[in-house]
Amino acid sequence: MKKILERGKKLNIILIFFVLFLIFISFLFSYRFFSEATTKEKDSTSSTISKLNKNENPIQLEEILKQNTLNNVTEEILVEEIDLEYNTEYKNNSSLPKGTMQVVQEGKDGKQKVVAIKKYQEGILISEEIVADNVVKASIDKIVEIGTGNGNGEYEAKVGDTCYVTPTTLSVRLEPNNSSDKVCTLNKNAEVTILQILDNWYYISSKERKGYIEKNCVTSKNPNIVETTNPEEYSKDQLLANLAFDMELNKPSNLSLNQFKKILENDSNDKNQIFTNNAEYFYYAEKQYNINGVFLAAVAIHESGWGTSKISKNKNNLFGYGAVDSNPYGGAYSFSSYNEGIDLLARVFVKYYLNPSGTSIYDGNIANGKYYSGNTLQAVNKRYASDKNWANSVFKWMKYLYNKL
Repeated sequence: MKKILERGKKLNIILIFFVLFLIFISFLFSYRFFSEATTKEKDSTSSTISKLNKNENPIQLEEILKQNTLNNVTEEILVEEIDLEYNTEYKNNSSLPKGTMQVVQEGKDGKQKVVAIKKYQEGILISEEIVADNVVKASIDKIVEIGTGNGNGEYEAKVGDTCYVTPTTLSVRLEPNNSSDKVCTLNKNAEVTILQILDNWYYISSKERKGYIEKNCVTSKNPNIVETTNPEEYSKDQLLANLAFDMELNKPSNLSLNQFKKILENDSNDKNQIFTNNAEYFYYAEKQYNINGVFLAAVAIHESGWGTSKISKNKNNLFGYGAVDSNPYGGAYSFSSYNEGIDLLARVFVKYYLNPSGTSIYDGNIANGKYYSGNTLQAVNKRYASDKNWANSVFKWMKYLYNKL
């Protein structure tokens, strides 16, 4: 029995040594295989890099890196306070002579706090999307009256009328004669109310000061009235002479109201008669804001497909204003009328795109110049539209409209 146990122990020891030997052999084999595979992989990688560096491969690493840098877009989320643009309401007024436009209430921008996502490429802002907003100060709408009367605007002054000073300065007298003591001095365009009429003198009130002024030193014509009829209508050749791809868009086209109607009304492309019914508002925008109204109309045509787009039909938005690539329809502004959107976009172009910061613009305002790159089509294209061919498309419609004169 004892001998059998001793033999068993010896067999166990031999078996253990045999197993350890097999493990050792297996380890050596694995190490050799791994080393050879690594060496081959290094050789292959080294060979590939060598080929690339020697331009044996058509793919250029430097070009790829350069392209990735050019396409690098960074994003940032900002909370900022921006202008809340006012809206403009147009009203017909039969007591005003036809061919005149009077501002009866000046518009004032409000303020809104917004959360915006801005995208930059090579440090240049390429897009901006407002994802949330809160009105801090409400805007005040602008009200414009359009004359529809048949008269020439001349009438005899009467008590209670409002008049406006015509000289640079005007003395208000204590008595109706030039030797009387001076009560105060009024500046040009100061508003006065007639309280009494005495031969060649008016007894007036102005800012709670009362006195006498000479009749010929005031006019009933409101300085805020804009004449909408051109004293001289330019010919088609004269107007076409100014048409060019690099023309300055912050200058008026000089088309008359009748010429705007001619190029926009009853066009076969205007299936819904939107431009036919709103032709004059492109002209009114040009007269008020110093912008080429034909350019404004061409942008509206291009962006809305002559008023056939969903945004145009459902939101009275001919420009797709507010639409962003991620949610075009949801982001687009809604307007109560087409003319409201036309007026607003004219101001947006003038305030943000067509004039550098600090430029004096409409109604005594100053240009923001946030997206200013120049006042030509190509310059506006850089910040207004992601489509690189936008400027060419808009110019195509500008030429189309000019040639309808």
